[in-house]
Amino acid sequence: METIRQIQKKYCTRAITAAIFAGFFLILAGQKPVAKGLILATFFSILNFILMGETLPLRIGKSKGKTFMLALSSIYFRYIILAIPLIMSIKFEQLNLFATIVGIFMVQIVILADHALKIILSTREKQV
Repeated sequence: METIRQIQKKYCTRAITAAIFAGFFLILAGQKPVAKGLILATFFSILNFILMGETLPLRIGKSKGKTFMLALSSIYFRYIILAIPLIMSIKFEQLNLFATIVGIFMVQIVILADHALKIILSTREKQV
């Protein structure tokens, strides 16, 4: 079974790689604000994913009250982190708001795409 760090490395690498490639093609297409918003928000999405993984072990073996407070403070802190690129994209014209929203969900998109690809490939192998 994969450890948390291996999973983080796999999905974060794929997310930033996809954002950079998409950003490169968007820049070539003359869509710099879209590319900047996507890459910036993907970075914050990765930071959020890493913080989520780092706080998981802290909750194990604690009392219910401590676990609840730790989980709640972690969620608030991660929401604040995810708000940074949104606020920046609203404030600055150099960042596209829609692309920033997509970038915030880039790690989740990569995870869903990975699982969907595994399902599709396993279905094709069964048919052959």
